[in-house]
Amino acid sequence: MDLELLAALRTDEGLKALTAAAEVAGADPLAAATALRARGVAAPLAAAALTQTDLRRRAAGKFGAAAAGMFFTRAGFEQATRMVVADRRAARLRAADVESLADLGCGLGSDALAAARHGIRVYAVDADPLTAAIAEANVAAAGLADRVTVACADATSVDVERFDAVFADPARRRAGRGRLMDPQSWSPPWDFIAALPTRVPRTVLKLAPGIDHALLPPGAEGEWVSVDGDLVEAAFWCGPLAEVPRRAVLLPDGGTLHGPGTTLAPVGEVGRFVYDPDPAVVRSHLVAEFAAGIGGRLADPQIAYVYTDEPVDSPYGRRLEIIDVLPFSLKRLRALLREREVGRLEIRKRGSALEPEQLRRDLRLRGSNAASLVLTRVADAPTVLVCR
Repeated sequence: MDLELLAALRTDEGLKALTAAAEVAGADPLAAATALRARGVAAPLAAAALTQTDLRRRAAGKFGAAAAGMFFTRAGFEQATRMVVADRRAARLRAADVESLADLGCGLGSDALAAARHGIRVYAVDADPLTAAIAEANVAAAGLADRVTVACADATSVDVERFDAVFADPARRRAGRGRLMDPQSWSPPWDFIAALPTRVPRTVLKLAPGIDHALLPPGAEGEWVSVDGDLVEAAFWCGPLAEVPRRAVLLPDGGTLHGPGTTLAPVGEVGRFVYDPDPAVVRSHLVAEFAAGIGGRLADPQIAYVYTDEPVDSPYGRRLEIIDVLPFSLKRLRALLREREVGRLEIRKRGSALEPEQLRRDLRLRGSNAASLVLTRVADAPTVLVCR
């Protein structure tokens, strides 16, 4: 999509094309395009409408019913903040008495929209003209144009000191290069991003979940967020917004676990139950806090599986009951699973170089029973846990 097509989609003719595209959604793409052209929709507009309809359908998982009236690009949709995450962040900012916010790198506008819904005035900028135009269209569609101003501008040019708080989401991808691992290659670069808290103490930085903890500004809070068990982002809450050193947040239920992120969990024997901590717990370095909460321990100090002798319910980890513990041996494992008539197998791993799908093929499973397999290390030795 380009600026001209976006403008066309926002006209009466474009809205009719979008309505017609929604009516033929799910049909063969060629048949759908033919149906729209038969209604007099020009080919470029028909293609854009069908693309938007598909993206809106896919975006419903991130934005709920609001997706039906939003505009997207494929890249923008993939990188946009989920509504449940943006809403929680906006609520926290509003609770900190933030009334005005500079949104640097606003993308399609999901965080700006959430902040505005919580009564915060937002100045949102993006350096890409099409992205900024789509953000503006989404603000208008949501009826929030009185609270959100969108500009196509370089984030480094914004006079951020005029605002109560700053939210920055640097671009971490580049066309043809994929993900950019070096923070200095982000846009804006890390030097600019890292200096924002010195200019506006109430700063929030949205970052990739794999961000190095060493980049956390002094005194800031590192927060890792998962949605339905999928680790989606890290956020650094700076200045007076920081409440704890490290936090893991599990959405949509909203469970939180916090601590210093430096505590070591006790190490002991494999128990009757093994827990696979939520990825937000692992990435926030709060496995020890999770273990303490269930009276658990590690069997290897380098592996984030937690063990107990009694079952304990916890939202922060999935529990499996261990049936067998054995040193890894393909021959022995194959024989055991055949004896148990296991034909369906879930495979999890930490600290193992084995590839689950290759192992599955090598095991040549037969039978009607199901089991879970955990590939790990115990006291630095390759180990297999066969679980219910």
